[in-house]
Amino acid sequence: MTSSVSCLGDAATAVLTTAAPLEKVRLTRDYAAAWRDGLLSPDVPTAPPDRPARPERPELKLPRDMPKRGRGGSAQNRIALLHALAHIELNAIDLAWDIVARFAPVGLPKGFTDDWVQVADDEARHFRMLETRLNALGSSYGDLPAHDGLWQAATETAHDLAARLAVVPMVLEARGLDVTPETVRRLRDFGDAESADLLQTIHDEEISHVAAGRRWFVHLCVERGVEPVTFWQELVGRHFRGGLKRPFNVGSRQLAGFGPEYYEPITPEIDRKPETR
Repeated sequence: MTSSVSCLGDAATAVLTTAAPLEKVRLTRDYAAAWRDGLLSPDVPTAPPDRPARPERPELKLPRDMPKRGRGGSAQNRIALLHALAHIELNAIDLAWDIVARFAPVGLPKGFTDDWVQVADDEARHFRMLETRLNALGSSYGDLPAHDGLWQAATETAHDLAARLAVVPMVLEARGLDVTPETVRRLRDFGDAESADLLQTIHDEEISHVAAGRRWFVHLCVERGVEPVTFWQELVGRHFRGGLKRPFNVGSRQLAGFGPEYYEPITPEIDRKPETR
């Protein structure tokens, strides 16, 4: 390891309080490897910060104030797309470490921590992949503004692990599975196979993140004696303001063990479109 950190909670706090994106990535990858190698104790001596540190750039705006992103194949539009995705992945690193630090001490099996440390490691690698691709296109993370609404889900669900799992992996990350195939297709049509391949890799690996969310959500439901589908629907209605949107990538969601019995009954019929395959 590259520091004196010896326990899981201090590792999570170190990442969450690091503003520089590439340093956040480096620490995450180092601490994830240390956890896998048994070099970190599972202790979490202090609660995580309410909000992670952020770099001076990019400028953070309210979602409504963000410039509209074009859908064409110009380099500028592709850079804007990749920059937005890099911002999501940077937030995802912090979301995973926050889950570890905030909820791992509540008596869950070690497999819970293993899963979310691995998710953090994946997200760090995804950010680095996107940053490398941005560099190849003559840009870098921070060159464009980004929206500041991504941590809202963490704040809204900080009190309850079931709510956190219901909203973050089972709504937000599942939505990534829905929209990525069309984005990959458009990038290939634009002749940007390298960006398309990168997003396909991220999509395929995010399936395991949605699966982890559903697995531990069901684990909690069994412990609490509640039925998973109806409890998920109740939590989403209470804690997620955006509403579910079609089309759904039913195939990728099924690979994650996340069937339509969860989301179809609470999705407005007016939005119905053909499912993504």
